[in-house]
Amino acid sequence: MRGRFLTAVALPVGGAPGAGYLAALDDLLKQSPGFFSDAPLILDLAEAEGLDAEAGFAQLLAGLRTRGMVPFAVQNASDRQKAAAAAVGLTALSAGREAALPRKSAEPEAAPEAIPQPEEPVSTTVLVTEPVRSGQRIYSERGDVVVVGSVASGAEIIAHGNVHVYGRLRGRALAGVHGDESARIFAQSLEAELIAIAGLYKTSEEIGDAFAQRPVHAYLEDDALRIVPLK
Repeated sequence: MRGRFLTAVALPVGGAPGAGYLAALDDLLKQSPGFFSDAPLILDLAEAEGLDAEAGFAQLLAGLRTRGMVPFAVQNASDRQKAAAAAVGLTALSAGREAALPRKSAEPEAAPEAIPQPEEPVSTTVLVTEPVRSGQRIYSERGDVVVVGSVASGAEIIAHGNVHVYGRLRGRALAGVHGDESARIFAQSLEAELIAIAGLYKTSEEIGDAFAQRPVHAYLEDDALRIVPLK
């Protein structure tokens, strides 16, 4: 058995989804074509009080799958929602629970012994010296990803830090996946299907022809994803 990391998209569901919800979803898909295509999808039910029956989940899944989405789990679900979701093949992901605060004691307690603090994880860079083929996913949990070669269409590069591609970047590149807004993406030739930094992204349609097949780097500025050519 091997552990494997994947990037999933959380889609909020408000109440029992009807035609209006799916119409709004279609508008979102038009703005970001290809972003949700074949991507693992988690349904966030924090605001979905009216969705707690198997028939409702089956209707929602049918609407999502016809739009190319791949829902596989729910989060923030009640017990009834978990049961209905399980009936249509969705897994319930558990969220963290709040811990009760310790009660104050009238008697002073002895000072606890100092507990050694764990060392900060060391940043590590993943170096790939061969072309990344379609369907491959390269992931760096604690550092950068450096690819000395090209990234094929359908491949995915995911990094806690920066992404460097010294070749053609044709697949997806996601930097700062744990929220690092200082992360950057560098590409020798930008032909990407999607690039993202700390959750903000641009698809190939949004990137346009201005930066196509040019050496560029991307970064966040004023809550926007900027792309500039490398001089």
